Amino acid sequence: SNPLHGQVHQDMQQPLCHYFIASSHNTYLSGDQLLSQSRAEMYARVLQAGCRCVEVDCWDGPDGEPVVHHGYTLTSKILFRDVAETINKYAFVKNEFPVILSIENHCSIQQQKKIAQYLKEIFGDKLDLSSVSTGDPRQLPSPQDLKGKILVKV
Repeated sequence: SNPLHGQVHQDMQQPLCHYFIASSHNTYLSGDQLLSQSRAEMYARVLQAGCRCVEVDCWDGPDGEPVVHHGYTLTSKILFRDVAETINKYAFVKNEFPVILSIENHCSIQQQKKIAQYLKEIFGDKLDLSSVSTGDPRQLPSPQDLKGKILVKV
């Protein structure tokens, strides 16, 4: 493959909403969305392929541990903690631009608190905790400003 295709050839100083973002749907699935295996390694694969927005479907799991899987199907379940650790390991291997976790939240308050705890513990300083309070999208930070950051959208 052409190494030039991996380089950025545009202004990355514009507000985040000015860009198309390479996104993954049902990132955790290794196959079809009814019967396949959920695997944390799928996050490693898509992040290394240049994806910058990954989907994490969170559900209450046993022993107070939130799990990731495709709800109301026979897909297998993986621990949210394992998903977060995999994302942390691979988020910035290929490039430093921000990674967005698109969290689909089906958890009880108790397990939501566990998710928040894992996000803080695992991502540490990479987790962008600044809140954008303005309704004006021109005020959003740029990909350049957010290099090395993990953003959470719920």
